[in-house]
Amino acid sequence: MTPIQFAFSSAFLLGLSGLAFHRTHLLSALLCLEGMMLSLFIALSLWALQLSSISFSPAPMLLLAFSACEASIGLALMVATARTHGSDHLQNLNLLQC
Repeated sequence: MTPIQFAFSSAFLLGLSGLAFHRTHLLSALLCLEGMMLSLFIALSLWALQLSSISFSPAPMLLLAFSACEASIGLALMVATARTHGSDHLQNLNLLQC
């Protein structure tokens, strides 16, 4: 494993561990998801550059577009839950009450 691959895999695992262990606020979960998506974007971009193939070049941009959609939906959900429940704590959210 090259040092670049190790750096991006460790960045992804760091975001995954942050998502698994810091689940008190919705904003911290969204930030961990964004960190994971950013590490995947950079890894896909470098992979497309290493292969120097035209067929892999749209994949990072597609991932970036999906990441932006995920971020906007997550922030909209956070604003909606903060307005209805008064906080962004994940413990206050119950699917049976919504």
